[in-house]
Amino acid sequence: MPIIEVENLSKIYPVAIKKAGFKNTLKHFFKREYKQISAVQNVSFSIESGEIVGFLGANGAGKTTTLKMLTGLIYPSSGNLKVAGYTPFKRQSQFLRKISLVMGQKQQLIWDLPAIDSLRINAAVYEIDDLEFKRRLSELTEMLSLEDKLNQPVRKLSLGERMKAELLAALLHHPQVLFLDEPTLGLDVNAQAAVRDFLRNYNQRYQGTILLTSHYMADITALCQRVMTIHQGQLIYDGSLEQLLDNFAPYREVKVELAQCLPLEELNKFAEIESLDGQQVRFLVRREKLTSTVTNILNGLEVLDLSVNEPPIEEIIGRLFSQGKVNN
Repeated sequence: MPIIEVENLSKIYPVAIKKAGFKNTLKHFFKREYKQISAVQNVSFSIESGEIVGFLGANGAGKTTTLKMLTGLIYPSSGNLKVAGYTPFKRQSQFLRKISLVMGQKQQLIWDLPAIDSLRINAAVYEIDDLEFKRRLSELTEMLSLEDKLNQPVRKLSLGERMKAELLAALLHHPQVLFLDEPTLGLDVNAQAAVRDFLRNYNQRYQGTILLTSHYMADITALCQRVMTIHQGQLIYDGSLEQLLDNFAPYREVKVELAQCLPLEELNKFAEIESLDGQQVRFLVRREKLTSTVTNILNGLEVLDLSVNEPPIEEIIGRLFSQGKVNN
């Protein structure tokens, strides 16, 4: 049985409309007009226990709104959802013990106190006894490499250390389902890698289910075999990351360094040009034409260097969003 079940989930917000000018301001004050904005529209999916699923979408696509409905922070306008067997918006204490939400731009740790004090408060809230608290703290601290940091005030920790401490606080009660909204936001490359390694190890050790949103595609490619993409409130893809790349990247990137600069018109006859910077040319070539196109380039141009690569995954996802196609 899936640990997360969502059926025809929607969220509609009434937004006040106000025209410019003093007269319209008075009218707006006494009699407001509203329009309905659909943040999420008829979204359906299910997630099995132990899965790590990437949730992708441009800003304003509906990712965070969906996460907030799944955690019970906001009430859905319509549809049905169950998380760990509970209806999230009822906010039952048993349900709250089974989930955790980490948002990269928000924090739960008390800024001026050592992180250990906030962790003790969390332990009391979740009724974790002292012996079990020490055991879990030791285990998670070792996994996160935070042994010498928990007694420092949170404000004196680096951004990466604070995010690790936030994860520790969120996982102290061993939730079955972990919702992560931009957990590596603003972190440097090393800190991002450390957070990803921890999440992978936590999932393997405890079989925790993770639903992850991120603008850093390295998070998705490192952790998620399955991805869901949302566009303008609608779920437009739910499947494997590999299949997504196959469906929306039917081309290869051919980078060429020429012996001399050539005009765009002369290069256009070989393939579609993605970019041209002096002697550096970047062609986009459909997979089925790759061999013949590379042969023509080598025969028709004076080439110093040539490489064939997959296009960056960020571009593939960007094309998917711009097309807005449903492809399940």
